[in-house]
Amino acid sequence: MSEEETTAPETRTMTARDIRVSDDEREHVVEVLQKAIGQGMLTLDEFTERTDVALASRTRGELNTVLADLPGLVHPAAAPVPQQSYGALPDYAPGQRLELNAKYSSLQRSGPWVVPPLLVVHNKYGSTKLDFTQARVSTPSVQIELDSKWGSVELIIPREAAIDYNAITEIKFGSLDDKTGTNGGLGTPRYVVTGRIIGGSLVIRHPRRGLFG
Repeated sequence: MSEEETTAPETRTMTARDIRVSDDEREHVVEVLQKAIGQGMLTLDEFTERTDVALASRTRGELNTVLADLPGLVHPAAAPVPQQSYGALPDYAPGQRLELNAKYSSLQRSGPWVVPPLLVVHNKYGSTKLDFTQARVSTPSVQIELDSKWGSVELIIPREAAIDYNAITEIKFGSLDDKTGTNGGLGTPRYVVTGRIIGGSLVIRHPRRGLFG
């Protein structure tokens, strides 16, 4: 037996805290810190120190350290969230689907909701708003199958995510407005939209920036 033993490199599960941040995200956090000064939450010296940390941050976890003690200003995707805080939210098996129906009504999903690999959205004379900003997504891609007739659908995706709606089969008397500019691009998670839009609208956008993210 050889005296030298090789060991496999350790692997670690990646989390939202490990995702690399962009210059836009760093600059946004600096803007948030500036507003925190205006509200009396930071001194000028603290602002300068935290700005230096923010601009040097490589990951969301590092970037979040400058906001962690400021009420309501933690980056939702970087903050550690204990599993039990989700309560009775379901976990979906691979290939499992969730059907959402909005008929003559409004339907909305937001916050830390659990997203299955396949979402089927039936929207007739109603409005559907799906906010994935803080959603729990366990798969690298999510398929969203639309059946929208004379209603509106709004999809809000994180800035590190991407959309792909090239497989939408029909848009008739309707409109599609992609404000993210990520169609067919790289991003995780990747939201693949299929189906049809008849007499309605589909709007895809990023979360609005503000003091509370």
